[in-house]
Amino acid sequence: MAKFDGIFEIKGTLQGMSFYKSKDGMMIRKKGGIDKSRIKNDPAFQRTRENGTEFAHNAKMGQLIRKSVANLLSLAKDYRVSSRMSQAMSRVKNLDLDSPRGARKVWIGIVNPEAKQSLRGFDFNLNSPFNSVFRAQYTLDTATGVVSILGFNPATNLSIPQGATHASLSVAVSNVDFQLDNYGTTYSPKENFALVDGSVDLTLTPTGMPGGTGSTFFYFLIEFFQEMNGLQYPLKNNSHNVLYLMEVV
Repeated sequence: MAKFDGIFEIKGTLQGMSFYKSKDGMMIRKKGGIDKSRIKNDPAFQRTRENGTEFAHNAKMGQLIRKSVANLLSLAKDYRVSSRMSQAMSRVKNLDLDSPRGARKVWIGIVNPEAKQSLRGFDFNLNSPFNSVFRAQYTLDTATGVVSILGFNPATNLSIPQGATHASLSVAVSNVDFQLDNYGTTYSPKENFALVDGSVDLTLTPTGMPGGTGSTFFYFLIEFFQEMNGLQYPLKNNSHNVLYLMEVV
């Protein structure tokens, strides 16, 4: 696949090449391909079948994580988060050192400490990375999901986007069982405050810890608002909001 950079915008097929518009601009690719039945049955395509099976598995596992935080994802994401999460699941799957190629599983790979480390720090909105927006120290209690922030000053500890007057901080905890294809998520109340100079100690406490036998994911959400006539409105359709994966245990 290649990007088309020409003076005319072409859509459709021309001389065996397909032209189409994507979010990255005009793209071009060769029309057609190998017959599906050959890919499915020809021994020469064994590796292709194995890769396809694992690709589908990665996508499904990434979708499960996104579903587990759908309420948060509706507030903070970029348009490539689905593919980026599938890539993250591929890295976890690769750490399944027991299963044969084509049958490696995320729920086996996630047991590896290296897999958990690869997921920590995942930003769901790369337009607003956590470490570029949030400049305070925090502590996370993985037994309770509580996040404590001492001496938090919105004026100095946040990178404030133009037009924002208020912000909210909150956390969430999800238990995701990849093998059983289920999850449970709990949330903290949102701490809302004006973006002015002044320090305060914040404690973000989930309503409880989700049950289950899977892996536990800890999330941090930052939302920005603009106040007008006493009402707060999401700033620029949530494009500056932050959703960050703090920890996986």
